[in-house]
Amino acid sequence: MAYLYETHLHTAGVSKCAVSGGADYIAGYIEKGYSGIIVTDHFYNANSGLSRKLPWEQWVDNFCWGYEKAKEEGDKYGFSVFFGWEETFDGCDDYLVYGLDKEWLLKHPESRTWTRGEQYRAVREAGGCVVQAHPFRQRVYIPKVILSAGCVDAVEVVNGGHNEDYSYDALAFRYAKKIGKPVTAGTDIHNALDVYYGELFGIYSEKKLESIHDYVNLILNDKIAGIKVDGTRLESNGRERVRIPAEIRDENDKIIGRNWKEYV
Repeated sequence: MAYLYETHLHTAGVSKCAVSGGADYIAGYIEKGYSGIIVTDHFYNANSGLSRKLPWEQWVDNFCWGYEKAKEEGDKYGFSVFFGWEETFDGCDDYLVYGLDKEWLLKHPESRTWTRGEQYRAVREAGGCVVQAHPFRQRVYIPKVILSAGCVDAVEVVNGGHNEDYSYDALAFRYAKKIGKPVTAGTDIHNALDVYYGELFGIYSEKKLESIHDYVNLILNDKIAGIKVDGTRLESNGRERVRIPAEIRDENDKIIGRNWKEYV
């Protein structure tokens, strides 16, 4: 038996772009055969719906609200709900952070000003992991594609926000293989109605995840059993393009190249 998990989900009131509360997702994901979800609301420098004028402790309390409401509802049905977040750098590149908790955040207000490298080292030291989300996404509000090859443990190669252009996912898949990182998939869902009317993605595990640390271990040991996706979505069609400037960065967050074609 394989267990299916959503790895990328946003809640209203915490993520500015989300329209559904955490509890709203539970019934739908249960109906669709999922074993659990990971709530990954937009963090401090991302598309957060929370005022940055709040004291850090209050900001963290509010930030965890979507997850806590989802977990409260999930617990009623024995459905797993885990905690993570999505951080953004320079309005360009996004990272899913897994394995840390509210108490850790309260002790690390400096996380608001970290570089990619500082984030990666701190998260790993604390027992977590970092996944680059939708690395080749190209939208009008994104000035650059930044591939942080040295500061991630895995690459999200399937993202539900790319239904308009699968080439972003095909490029991400080739990139992950090129740099030798595990691959993940997530719906990047913002509206609970999309559980029924959209296309869902996720990862499979051979064992039931008892905690977010079990998911971290799957990534760090490259033990994800598979990803939920139509395989043709990841096939190259020869038309994949990067139409905006690109940078490749190392473990020290230094630019080591700008030719994205060398990394796919």
